[in-house]
Amino acid sequence: MTKRKPSLGLALVPIVCAAIFLYVGIVLLEADAQVPLLLATVVAAFVGMSLGYNWKEMEDAMIESIMMAMQSCVILMILGCIIGSWIGGGVIQTLIFYGLQILKPSYFLAAVCIICCIISLATGSSWTTAGTMGIAALGIGYGLGIPPAVTAGAVISGAYFGDKMSPLSDTTNLAPAMAGSELFEHVQHMIYTTGPALIISLILYFIVGLKYAGGELDYTKINEMLTVMGDNFWINPILLIAPVLVVVMVILKIPAIPGLIGATALGVIFSFIQGFGLADVVGFVHYGYESATGHEMVDALLTRGGLDSMMWTISLIIIALSFGGILEKTGCLEAIVNVITSFAKTRGTIVLANVITCILINFICADQYIAIVIPGRMFKPLYDEMKLHPKNLSRVLEDAGTMTSSFVPWNTCGAFMHTTLGVHPFAYVPYAFLNLLCPIISVFYGYTGITMEYITEETKDSAPTVGA
Repeated sequence: MTKRKPSLGLALVPIVCAAIFLYVGIVLLEADAQVPLLLATVVAAFVGMSLGYNWKEMEDAMIESIMMAMQSCVILMILGCIIGSWIGGGVIQTLIFYGLQILKPSYFLAAVCIICCIISLATGSSWTTAGTMGIAALGIGYGLGIPPAVTAGAVISGAYFGDKMSPLSDTTNLAPAMAGSELFEHVQHMIYTTGPALIISLILYFIVGLKYAGGELDYTKINEMLTVMGDNFWINPILLIAPVLVVVMVILKIPAIPGLIGATALGVIFSFIQGFGLADVVGFVHYGYESATGHEMVDALLTRGGLDSMMWTISLIIIALSFGGILEKTGCLEAIVNVITSFAKTRGTIVLANVITCILINFICADQYIAIVIPGRMFKPLYDEMKLHPKNLSRVLEDAGTMTSSFVPWNTCGAFMHTTLGVHPFAYVPYAFLNLLCPIISVFYGYTGITMEYITEETKDSAPTVGA
């Protein structure tokens, strides 16, 4: 059967259906994104068949697309093991214990942002950070007379710092998988946008916080958490060796999988030091740590991790990549890209179009993973044509896809933050300085060329093969 190229209208059918299915599933039915996206994949397959593609061709395209993220999926499973072992070993508790003690009334907002940065960097999870420290921060902020939207903005900024920068974060692994870059070079390259954005954000939080500097800080909740963690775990600076090891791995460019296995092993050793037996430690690594201190907030923070905990994310990645694989094979992505990128002829306009596309998909498809996967597939050929290094693409995907996901009320991230913090996304957006600044700085770099690296013969020879 003769294959034909899709019109823009036909190419948009799977995208529109995906948006509708995701809205109904996530917002109305309060379901996860997997089944709605699977239904959209079915629609994409029917569109492909109408264009002359047979099932075998589309199935092969799905498998080829899924293979892009196999290394990322393996890393995610190891990350689940790390989180479980680090909590069992008291590593994350130690980070929280010392992080909480830097709170002072005069720089409450900046301190909240920093503490959330520390916790999210340690856990790799913006949701866990917002659902625990975020709630505590809002309670303290009320006592100081700080509007909830302002405190929520500081929480969001700190929470998404780790979601973007931590090697333990799923999006931090997904973005380089989509772009064809390597995990630790991706993290290093993001420092150029995230670093300045964080510094500017902290300055802004300090300026805003001066208005509320005269308030009295209630340490009751903080002291309760410190006491509970101190009574139930051995807290010692020695345990900070584990996160320091992760930082060293980034600096030394150690391959992600063996390096993260080493970090897991260190967490296991610390778990034994905490007094847990072999069966307990194996349980932490496989099923995650289940906290039973009796303190609701501490237990909510520490009950997480394990290899099994990453299967939800991996299933979503596989389905999203299947959807993207069919769209690419059938020419639907190409038809859409041709319109979006019709004005993207230079480095700056390519980055701008990339940022706009990520934000639009966060609004349309309601999920940050999709806002990374689809633009990653769409824009990779343009970056390759300009001989821009893949890590430029992976950085933009995070600057725009990850950082704006919490701005959308019907996005999975925005809905979670709204429900958890009790503040509407449109209310805290003006104060989520880090999230606002990252895409702006990314576009600025695109036009000026600052930190934008190109592929040379040397980097081409050493670049990772996508799907390897």
